[in-house]
Amino acid sequence: MVDTPAYLSRISYSGPTAATAETLRALHRAHMLAVPFENLDIGLGRKIVTDEAAILHKVIDLRRGGFCYELNCAFAALLRALGFRVTLLSARVSREKGGEGPEFDHLALRVDLQDPWLADVGFGDSFLEPLRLEEGTEQVDSAGTFRLVENEARWYMLRGKNNDGWRPQYSFSLQPRRLEEFAGMCHFHQTSPDSSFTRKSICSRATPEGRITVTEMTLIMTRNGTREERVLASNDERIAVLGQEFGITL
Repeated sequence: MVDTPAYLSRISYSGPTAATAETLRALHRAHMLAVPFENLDIGLGRKIVTDEAAILHKVIDLRRGGFCYELNCAFAALLRALGFRVTLLSARVSREKGGEGPEFDHLALRVDLQDPWLADVGFGDSFLEPLRLEEGTEQVDSAGTFRLVENEARWYMLRGKNNDGWRPQYSFSLQPRRLEEFAGMCHFHQTSPDSSFTRKSICSRATPEGRITVTEMTLIMTRNGTREERVLASNDERIAVLGQEFGITL
């Protein structure tokens, strides 16, 4: 069971909770602004498990973030507690050098209201509000312009950036999945040297003006399209920034 008032407090949300598209948008945005995308437990040697109760405890009680398996699992639990119909989806993340990761590489959510929606609070720098699950329409929020296209029963989430054209982010099918099906890739991403999550630490969340990120010893601030980077002077300063900007105490 989800402690709904505690979860809503965690994301600083006090608006309507009826299962509507407007509520879904507001909850999604609040989650992105409050709960960071982070993999700090991996560097600390703390095992991340695909267990809903453990994940909810981490996000709500410990006021931590997580990566996709954690954040979208927790958000799905909140939405279901509020009366939304939610389906877990398996996605394959696009690689910089071409191709995609394996099945269960990423966990995303389908939310069915009068129309279906793609929700995803666990992909890091991505859409702040959910996308309508419809083919070809450009959908814009303050994080950028996004588009979903379908090809041979597979959907592709694309992001537009300036004049660079549309960049694939990940693909997914609409086949319903269970949380335990993601356990193998969750283990891979926290243990394999081939996983980006074992090669560097990251803690990042959206802000109303852009995004704030700590990766290794670098602080990155993006405000209204302007990016600033600063190397942190010490691990003590890094710990202080994690506390001040993300509310994280390790």
